[in-house]
Amino acid sequence: MTAADDSYGRLDDDFPAYTMGRAADMLGTTQSFLRAVGEARLITPLRSEGGHRRYSRYQLRIAARARELVDQGTPIEAACRIIILEDQLEEAQRINAEHRHAASQHEVGI
Repeated sequence: MTAADDSYGRLDDDFPAYTMGRAADMLGTTQSFLRAVGEARLITPLRSEGGHRRYSRYQLRIAARARELVDQGTPIEAACRIIILEDQLEEAQRINAEHRHAASQHEVGI
């Protein structure tokens, strides 16, 4: 796979292709749930020229995770905070792995 191929996949993930109604249908939730997730600043949908919310696949995955937590009884504000913390932890672990890899490469003289 070339870098160009990879960037197309990423664009597809980040492209705001889904209307609020379609996103709610896909997630099996309500439009008010999506508004609440937006108000909690977990996701920020892009707006069409007409002002309508548009969601990307990436945003739908995040909203689906929030939905799972809410369905388990977690208040929406807490669910959003949990997801943000999970994301921060994942990023920190990625950075630590990069540092460990760089340090091990340095030790062997590469």
